[in-house]
Amino acid sequence: MMNLRPQLAPRAEQRLGLVLTPQMRQRIEMLSMTLADLAELTVQEIAENPLLEEVDPQEPVESISLADELTAADRLLDGEEIETFQPDTEAPVEVEPELASPILDSNSATSTSDEASDEPQETTDAFAEVDFGSFFEHYLDPGYRTLGEYEEQEEPTLENRLCRQPTLHEHLQAQIALLHVPADVRAAAEAIAASLDERGFLADSCAEIAAIGGWTLEVVETARRAVQRLDPVGCASRDVRECFVVQLEQQGHGDRLAVQLVRDYLDYLVPSRWSELAKMLGVSCDIIAQEVALIRQLDPFPGRRFARVSDGLLQGPQLVQPELFIEKVGNDYVIRFNDDGLPQLRISPKYRRLLENPETPREEREFVRDRLRAAIDLLRNIDYRRRTIYRICEAIVERQRDFLDYGPAYIKPMMLKDIAERVGIHLSTVSRVVNGKYVQTPLGIIELRRFFTEGLPKDNGEVVSTDVIKMKIKKLIAEEDPREPLTDDQIARLLAREGQRLSRRTVAKYREQMHIPGSRERRLVTG
Repeated sequence: MMNLRPQLAPRAEQRLGLVLTPQMRQRIEMLSMTLADLAELTVQEIAENPLLEEVDPQEPVESISLADELTAADRLLDGEEIETFQPDTEAPVEVEPELASPILDSNSATSTSDEASDEPQETTDAFAEVDFGSFFEHYLDPGYRTLGEYEEQEEPTLENRLCRQPTLHEHLQAQIALLHVPADVRAAAEAIAASLDERGFLADSCAEIAAIGGWTLEVVETARRAVQRLDPVGCASRDVRECFVVQLEQQGHGDRLAVQLVRDYLDYLVPSRWSELAKMLGVSCDIIAQEVALIRQLDPFPGRRFARVSDGLLQGPQLVQPELFIEKVGNDYVIRFNDDGLPQLRISPKYRRLLENPETPREEREFVRDRLRAAIDLLRNIDYRRRTIYRICEAIVERQRDFLDYGPAYIKPMMLKDIAERVGIHLSTVSRVVNGKYVQTPLGIIELRRFFTEGLPKDNGEVVSTDVIKMKIKKLIAEEDPREPLTDDQIARLLAREGQRLSRRTVAKYREQMHIPGSRERRLVTG
């Protein structure tokens, strides 16, 4: 008789995987940070690393480029191999291909490619400096760890741990980690959770998300359906209709009339149209009222309760700090960084002298070397973030010149991949940079993602931004006769005369996105 009881036994297995170094993790995370987040990280690093110090704006200092600063710091390490993720280090293409080569611009400091010294350096054993104990203890840690974190620190109080509410992204990520799905579906679900707007709706198309991670559309759609059924139910939907349908199905009402009402007759759910809707469906007004009462219990924007969460308090207007200033000087646009509130860093001369002194004890010298490596990594990653943002904004300004010159009606269709190809970086890097960052332009403060819109072709082959189409719909409705408001079909026919062919359902979708009621509701309000 065979023994079918489960048993534990050791097994040797060889796997090929990619391990991100802490320096690489920090570099990738910095691209997603806002200016306020970067300032907070910089202040934290100054407190934890004694080799970093803030430059006093009133203090006269010798003019020195960042490349020279880092080159001088490298030489202090006596020619040792530095385990830092430098811009000219070859990086695996599976992570982010553009990390392998620096992106240079005319306004940035001297390229870090000048850091290489012509002087011969001693060759040392690369394994001599690796702390294998620390590596195996922390190699599964997903976050960036500064050297100060290895020291014993006082734990925060329970009140401090409870005062901050999780964001929608964090709330969904915790649930995605528990899903029993294939690895590619889980990775796509994480990308979907990161691309949701404050309402919880999908901000990017499934095709864009698939391009970012190299997944198939089927994998992305499977991941989207999984995210839709997490808490809060309905996130990752494309519009209110789909959000309502998902919530009804999740509550066990998938066979109710309410699903059909939401999907096909959402504009008829006002009380003044119940009798008309009842005749169309062959049911009584009481049944319509029961179904509408069920629909009213649903949440049209499931992500709203996580929006603008800071220190556990829901805030009203959000304070926005622009990352850059785009100013018109003559006929050209000039891009200038906003460094207000961002500490300017340098490596402390005091510790430089300590490392140069041959009488410094070995333990102190090793401590200074470790902190110097961390300081170099931080300065290089900050410089990489700065140069990458500049290159992306430079490409955006070049593509959206008419928008900046003449206003929103002249915005051009532009996708993330267009800028990624123009700059020569990975699509995911562009996505990280434009999310949550703002620029000050002659038209006001604009989120970088606002420059990216989809387009629809006209009869003559010209591709028009969907934002321009929405503005045309809004203008037609503003100029309509209040006694005879335009229906969605009439708006579609008027746009078709201009060569822009849209279906009635597309017109209704754009109208709802602008929070404009239907023709019947507009007649009731104005009449």
